[in-house]
Order: sequence, then structure tokens, then C-alpha cells
Amino acid sequence: MITVSNLSLSFSGTNLFSNCNLSFTAGNCYGIIGANGSGKSTFLKLLSGELEPSSGEISIAEKTRMSVLRQDHYAFDEYTVLDTIIKGNPRLYEVMVQKEALYSKEDFSDEDGVLASELEGEFAELNGWEAESEAARLLKGLGIEADVLAARMSSLDGKVKVKVLLAQALFGSPDIILLDEPTNDLDIVSIEWLEDFLLEFPGTVIVVSHDRHFLNTVCTHIVDIDYSRIQIYVGNYDFWFESSQLIQKMKREQNKKSEEKARELESFIARFSANKSKARQATSRRKLLEKLNFEDLPQSSRKYPYISFQMDREPGKEILTVENLCKTIDGEPLLKDLSFRVNRGDKIAFVSDNEAAVTALFRILTDELKPDSGSFKWGVSTSQSYYPKDSGSFFDDCELNILSWLEQYSKDTSETYLRGFLGRMLFSGEDVFKPVRVLSGGERVRCMFARMMMFGANVLLVDQPTNHLDLESITAVNNALSDFKGVVLFSSHDHQFVQTVANRIIELENGRFTDRLCTFDEYVESKKQGHKSALS
Repeated sequence: MITVSNLSLSFSGTNLFSNCNLSFTAGNCYGIIGANGSGKSTFLKLLSGELEPSSGEISIAEKTRMSVLRQDHYAFDEYTVLDTIIKGNPRLYEVMVQKEALYSKEDFSDEDGVLASELEGEFAELNGWEAESEAARLLKGLGIEADVLAARMSSLDGKVKVKVLLAQALFGSPDIILLDEPTNDLDIVSIEWLEDFLLEFPGTVIVVSHDRHFLNTVCTHIVDIDYSRIQIYVGNYDFWFESSQLIQKMKREQNKKSEEKARELESFIARFSANKSKARQATSRRKLLEKLNFEDLPQSSRKYPYISFQMDREPGKEILTVENLCKTIDGEPLLKDLSFRVNRGDKIAFVSDNEAAVTALFRILTDELKPDSGSFKWGVSTSQSYYPKDSGSFFDDCELNILSWLEQYSKDTSETYLRGFLGRMLFSGEDVFKPVRVLSGGERVRCMFARMMMFGANVLLVDQPTNHLDLESITAVNNALSDFKGVVLFSSHDHQFVQTVANRIIELENGRFTDRLCTFDEYVESKKQGHKSALS
């Protein structure tokens, strides 16, 4: 169990959260949510002891082992994959190192023999003899073969390193697991495996994630960071969302009733306070007015941008035809004889373990990249608007402020219009004069969507739009693409995002493709069945 008592944390005189009292118990999975900058990752660092609170304390039961998903992908470069995973249980790794040093001694004494016996006993208690097989099982669940165990971490690419560090966090049956965005860079099958692992895990799991489907699947509780407070709610993300909306609605309705009653009382008092025959009643009404209860509705840190795509014209029957498209980059075949036809009403999710393949396709379709062979043709009535995965070229060397940057793409260049538009995208007051080159990842995403909304296109190409966004902005983008009446070609790691937007799935794998008219859930289920068949 973890007990948080009167916890407060301040940065530069500003309270991130204050006087928090919480308990985290075994057998539960707690999902931490909150707007960007609310302190989700910071709270995890407090729980792990990486940061000290400004006041209060965090108590963890004695002999409790906590495991943390490490974010530094280079921290273990000098170690093998096996050693890196076993270091998830520091004491087991320490015993292994001591044993090795002891048995390599040339002058092995009686005292060394006694120590070796003690270490062997502890090694067995820590399941050291099963350590390598457990590491292999964890890697296999995450889609990595056991032959990588002997490799150096420095030789692995980024995505494999992420999986190894996740295996490290899960290794050795810890009592508490802290995970910060564990589904980042994981493929569909790996995410499903992780969900199953956490559902069966008997200890305490505390996880930060922007993946709503993941939170709904694994969480028994939601830890909400808002209003400078941290509160725990029973249930998964959807249950929390519906409950929080209902609570706020009830508070607003109660306040509205109290305000109406207050106006009635004030009107009576104003009319009759000078009337001697009504003076007693006026005094009674004044006392009632003083007793009226108005629920305090503090300012939430959650902000939902307004995103809506409107077409200037309906697309015709011909949308897009792709024939035998091929593209190889740096010797790697990303697209091979890719052919498909896009129809009116299509919302196609492009799914691939290799994101470069999808990005290459989108860049080809927007004339940013030439194919090696093959062709594509847009219908004459179509107009396209593109959200690139990497938008750095729009911002990095640009000296314009947000207002002037957006003006480049707007038909109405009046400051009043642009300010109103940016206000809906959560840029208000002096924010609009911030240089675009210093914007955060989430701010850049909102600017890029504002730009897309200016074009009135009837075909949207959107490459990984949920990166860098908080749950509120993800929801806004999700709803906008779901409501859009035109055609959408997109990619995303967010399960719920794809499930609620796509009506067709095109999978790009090892240069080849499959085209399925189905929902994402149906696609995932077919992948799971294929994975099980391959294992059996």
C-alpha cells in the first residue's frame, strides 16, 4: 500500500497541488489523468522518490518493492538486454554480481564459502534460476525473440529499447509498478499483451496514459489531477468522464436555482424594506438570502479546443485511385505495388508497425515525395488538407508570432476574426503574440489544426494527430474527424480514436498491404487470432 498524507508541491511559488490525501492498495490499477502541465508525470516522480514534496509525506509499506518504467533510453547502453531486464529487481542483480565476483576469486576461503551459500539461498528465494526464462517470456509477449537477450542495449533501435525497458519494469513480480505512457511505440499485439498482464497482476499499478481504450481496459480507479487537487474515483476512464460531467452539471443547475432564488429575494427586499408593514418580512428574506448556498466551481485546468472541419464543396464520385505504388527509402521497401481506391464516405485508417511506410504514403499523396514507380490520381472535385507527423518545418525557423502565422492561411485577415478563431483553439490574450518557434508540441498541433480548418478541404490526410496532445485535445480532434462529412485518410496509435473514426483499415506490412472493410476492433481481433495461431 502507498499512503499519501497532506502532500503539496510548489514550483516557483505556484502550487501544482495541495494537501492531497490518498491511498493506493494492492489489486488495483490507478490511471492518472489531467491536462498537460497539471503534474501527472511529476506525481509519479514523487511516488517513486525521484522528487521530494514541498510538504507532506508518502508512506510505503516496509519491504515493498517498487518498479518504475524508465524514460532514459540510453541509461543501460553498456549492459546486455538480459542484464537490463534483471536490473528491474535490483537486489537479484546485486546478488548475481556478488556471486560472479565470489566464484571468480582465485583464493576462495571458508568465509567465501559461507557467503556463497547465503547468496545461493537468497538467489533461489528471488527466483534467480527462472530469471532468464522470465525475461524471455516478457520479451516474447512484447513481440521480441529471445535471441536478443545477449545483445547490447546500445545495438538496439529505439522501439526495441522501449519494449526492453517495459519488460524491466514488469520483471520479478514487484509489489508496485509505476508506468508513464507505457503504450507509446507499442504495436497492437504488444498493447493487448500488456493489458492482459496488468489485468492479472496482483499488486498495485499506477499508470499515466493518454490512451483512453487502455485506461478503460486496465483501470479500476482514476486519479484526477485538476483544480490543484488530486482525487481518486472508482471505475475506469469512461465512468469517470460521465460521472464528472454529471457532477459539474448538477453543481451548475444547483447554482442556477440558488441564483434565481437570490434574485427573487433581492427584489422583494428592495421593494419592501422601506415599507413598515413589510419590514419584518423583508428582514426574514434577508436572512434567507444569507443562508443560500452557492457551490464553488473553481477554474478547471482542462480546456477543450474547438475543432471543426467544414467542406467548401462536396466531393464528386471520383476521390483517389492509387495503382502499383512502390517506394524504397535507405534500402528498406516501405511500399510495394500498393493499389487501392478511395470512395466517398471513406474514413481509412492506415496501420503499420513501420510508421515510416504510412508517412511515406501520405507524403507521396501530397506531392512532397516522389514514388519509385506506380501512380495516383485525385478526383478533380477533391481538395486536400494535410496534417504531417513532423510539423517542424512550419515552426522551427519561423520568426512570426501565432497571430501572423495563422494570417498566412486565412481568407479573413482581420485581427478580430483571427483572435476569435485562435481563442477557440485555446490561444487568448497575449498568447497570440508568442513566437511560433518556441511553442510546445501540443501548441504546435493546435496551430496545425487551425491551419487545416482554414482550407475548407473535402479530403483530410492526418498522420499521427494525437501525439503531444492531452486527453481533452485528443477528444476534440476525435470528435471533429468523426463528425466530418468528407473523406479522411489517417494514422493513429490511439485505439479508441481509430475505432470511432475509421470504417476501413489498410494495413501496410513489410512493403505489402491488406485492405479490410471493417472496424478497428474487428481488425484487432483478427490480428489476435492470427498471433495465437502463430504461437500454437
